[in-house]
Amino acid sequence: MPSLKQLLSEGKIKSHKTSANEITGLLMIVNRDLKDAQIKELSADRKFTTAYNAALQLSTIILNCRSYRTTGGSHHYVTFQAVKEILGSQHHDSIDYFDACRNKRNITDYDYSGAISDVEVVELIKETLAYKEVVINWLKKNYPQYLK
Repeated sequence: MPSLKQLLSEGKIKSHKTSANEITGLLMIVNRDLKDAQIKELSADRKFTTAYNAALQLSTIILNCRSYRTTGGSHHYVTFQAVKEILGSQHHDSIDYFDACRNKRNITDYDYSGAISDVEVVELIKETLAYKEVVINWLKKNYPQYLK
């Protein structure tokens, strides 16, 4: 797992000044995506990618609060790697799960449809909702100024 210092020196992340408006906007995206991921008429593939985006945005919130943002390619992967260091080892399993979902999302977005089951969608939504609680509590403890 690369450190924040290493990611910074490699140019994969850079300094970023966030704001309450930015964090509020990202939380609005998370809430929208979690709601949309449960629309019955959507395919399992689309529900999955939408729920995945909510998890990615939650991780982006953490990265932004620590005054970083990703640059260049592989920003999903880099975001999850950076957040592992920020949140610590007690959250590595969750972040590894979301990173595995990133790989599945890439298949359904770029290779072929029908790769995702309804069971996987339900699991991802459940994990993302739990992660949202972790992120909100982390914000309350570490960056309450960004919560409106």
